[in-house]
Amino acid sequence: MPDTPACGYESSSQKVRARHMGKFANHPNPMSSSETTLRVTVAALMRACGENQTILAQGLRITQGQISRKQRGQAAWSLGDIDALSAHYGVPVPDLLAGPTHAVTKLPHVRRAACIGGSQGVFAT
Repeated sequence: MPDTPACGYESSSQKVRARHMGKFANHPNPMSSSETTLRVTVAALMRACGENQTILAQGLRITQGQISRKQRGQAAWSLGDIDALSAHYGVPVPDLLAGPTHAVTKLPHVRRAACIGGSQGVFAT
């Protein structure tokens, strides 16, 4: 137990960290709450736009595996990724970082799926 004092009691900062970080609190490289918020925001935007990881990966010009690792917290979203997400969804960066509910409200109407959780597609005629 690296952060546990010799007396065996947790400090108040350790309790706060555990409350905010959940099962990641004692992880050697825990995700920040900003990273977690961004992951949840990306999931909400994908759902609202009817996208899956493959479609998002194509839009960001990275692989679906990279999206998967970022969404599972095994890799971090970079600042370049955040800029690409902003361009892909048409949502300014500050709005992306303000949380999922706020970001989804800032989506341009043309980006929203007709049915939340549904999918959008282009059909050749």
